[in-house]
Amino acid sequence: MTTIGTRKLGTTGPVVGALGLGAMGMSDMYGPADEDESIATVHAALDAGMNLIDTADFYGSGHNELLVSRALRGRRREDVVISVKFGSRKNPDGTFQPVPYDVSASAVRDRLAQSLRRLDTDYIDIYRPSRLNPSIPIEETVGALKDMQEAGYIRHIGLSEVGEENIRRAAAVATISDVQIEYSLLSRGPEDAILPTLRELGIGLTAYGVLSRGLLSGHWSVNREVGARDFRAALPRFNGENLAANLRLVEELGRVATELGATTSQVAIAWVAAQGEDIVPLVGARRRDRLEESLGAAELTLSPEVLARIEAAIPAGAASGGRYMDQQLHLLDSER
Repeated sequence: MTTIGTRKLGTTGPVVGALGLGAMGMSDMYGPADEDESIATVHAALDAGMNLIDTADFYGSGHNELLVSRALRGRRREDVVISVKFGSRKNPDGTFQPVPYDVSASAVRDRLAQSLRRLDTDYIDIYRPSRLNPSIPIEETVGALKDMQEAGYIRHIGLSEVGEENIRRAAAVATISDVQIEYSLLSRGPEDAILPTLRELGIGLTAYGVLSRGLLSGHWSVNREVGARDFRAALPRFNGENLAANLRLVEELGRVATELGATTSQVAIAWVAAQGEDIVPLVGARRRDRLEESLGAAELTLSPEVLARIEAAIPAGAASGGRYMDQQLHLLDSER
């Protein structure tokens, strides 16, 4: 099993593995997953040094937190960094309720209490709103998080999909460890203003969607069938001419990977990691074989020449289609 190094989330955040594990797909969004295999994958990730596990209270309507709790039984709590998002709400049938997201001070306390119980822990390492609600000042949300931090229920305060202005407003209220945002060769938006702001303020970045939800894995094809419970069926990048155009970009990346003796997935992950020591890519593996492949990215060193070839294969802005549907994109503070 490959083992990885460490990185620090911002100037004040925790030290974590150079790659983190995103647990969402083990319970939600990508169709059925095998629970025993998911737990075995968490164990393998921890054994490899991936001590950062990212979850949310709405992944599987609580199932994901319970799954993570099961996987951590018998492990030393201090050896694991648990990151939890809150704010999104679901219906009994598993569909998301319409916005606005509930990130009020009362929601912070209520959702935190439930996550602590499901995760069977006395504290959460990083707690963050999944999205912002324009009608709730970020100062209210972060102020409540700071209260919970001072009470010992959370160790660090994080944010997710937040734009430059609100990052600054949040940082004026409390110390922010990191911002979680989609960042990949097909999603370069954070480079414009968000990443420079984070670096100015000493805040880390945890990058999700580093494989663009599978598009950059090298395992996707135009003929792949997407199940009814897989939300990628509705994403613009996975449909029609957009998908065909995006896969042509992936083919170019695959040629670079072949010359490096690596897989397309490994090169895509390594590219994100190469953008700065303050960035921790989250890998959404649901199986041990996919995890092992992703871990190989930690062994890749991309020279300036190789990075230039990767940029030529997938230039900034080359992706066809948005990373979410339009009605969802306009709700993201990071896209404003």
